[in-house]
Amino acid sequence: MTWQRLIYALALIAVLWLGRAIVQDPAPLPLTGSDGSLQLADYRITPLEAFSLEARVLGREDYHFDRGAAISPTDLALGWGPMAEPQVLDKIRISQSNRWYRWQVDEFPIPRREIETHSANMHMIPANSLVAETLARVKNGQRIQLSGQLVRVDGQNGFSWSSSLSRDDTGAGACELVWVEQLRLLD
Repeated sequence: MTWQRLIYALALIAVLWLGRAIVQDPAPLPLTGSDGSLQLADYRITPLEAFSLEARVLGREDYHFDRGAAISPTDLALGWGPMAEPQVLDKIRISQSNRWYRWQVDEFPIPRREIETHSANMHMIPANSLVAETLARVKNGQRIQLSGQLVRVDGQNGFSWSSSLSRDDTGAGACELVWVEQLRLLD
């Protein structure tokens, strides 16, 4: 590992644990393996598909102690299309816990399938300190724009976590695991 990568990895770990930026490095770490993967601490991150989204934050949950917390400290439940509309969201109760996003309604404001295909829980992996700093400021109800890669993460201890690549799936395994290269708060 080069000194630059070592310093960056240590800074990223500090950002994730302390929740604040240590360095201002807006460039993502290059994916360097022969398959485009990146080795970050004890994790190998492999890109699966380019990803971008403009959405409303339906919920935010921060993690410190589960197996994925070292690589993905924050989950965002995100809604787009009809699931970004305040008049729809006023009729839906949203919660998050244990890396799951849940919703409940008394009466459907839009068809159930639209709720399922226009919202998702996404596990965020900040690609640099600027993204980590911006992610730390994200609040429920905000509109955001993000871009990066859907990824698979493999840990040296046998840990494995892979993103869904479908917008039509639901339930276990339907979440996106996002290597976030750019993140903007739109309001």
